[in-house]
Amino acid sequence: MISVIIPVYNQGDKLTKTLDSLERQSYQDLEIIIVNDGSSDNTQKTIEDHVPEMKRRGMNVKVFVHNRNKGAPAARNEGFRASEGEYLFFCDADAILESHALEKMLNTIKQVPDTSYVYSSFKWGAKKFPVGSFSEEKLKQGPCIHTMALIKRNDFPESGWDESITKLQDWDLWLTMLDQGKKGYWINEALFTISPGGNISFWIPSFFAERATCCFIADKVLAFLYKI
Repeated sequence: MISVIIPVYNQGDKLTKTLDSLERQSYQDLEIIIVNDGSSDNTQKTIEDHVPEMKRRGMNVKVFVHNRNKGAPAARNEGFRASEGEYLFFCDADAILESHALEKMLNTIKQVPDTSYVYSSFKWGAKKFPVGSFSEEKLKQGPCIHTMALIKRNDFPESGWDESITKLQDWDLWLTMLDQGKKGYWINEALFTISPGGNISFWIPSFFAERATCCFIADKVLAFLYKI
């Protein structure tokens, strides 16, 4: 079983498409855990509108609600503690997955020996980010792997996500796993799309995020980080 953990903060409108894409997955042995991290928009209504129907269709969905915003790492850790799957997939609330995404990731991680997680290329709006093959040196130099990777539960760090940091949390996780001898494997296919206009500062430095005042600048920043 794959535990899909979705931290969401004030992204109710985008969450709808994320949940729809999970309902369309070709692999359906899923546990979907949604953590509403103190949202003040229509996020909770979106959850209440969608989850009953998902459960009626036999999907395993759990929902947790924070009274105040604690940050994505804390929300992810809560989702992890409540999860039971052999594999973990931390899904952004503004992501739309291809219908075969999780099946492709699962088949790949089973076929590649000594791999702790698999990750794919992705799109940010219409722009594709190929990412590239796993490289220890490249990973040490800068963030090059997105949060949305399929991870073996047994290889996920006991410490979980570092709740003391607010930027580059995914990079910190992959470096922690690298220190523990855990490596990733790249799938050369864009398996999900991130909807533009979200809080890109979740995964790029604040120095750049604060200056990414238009799609053009954000696009150039992301291209620099992913060296494409």
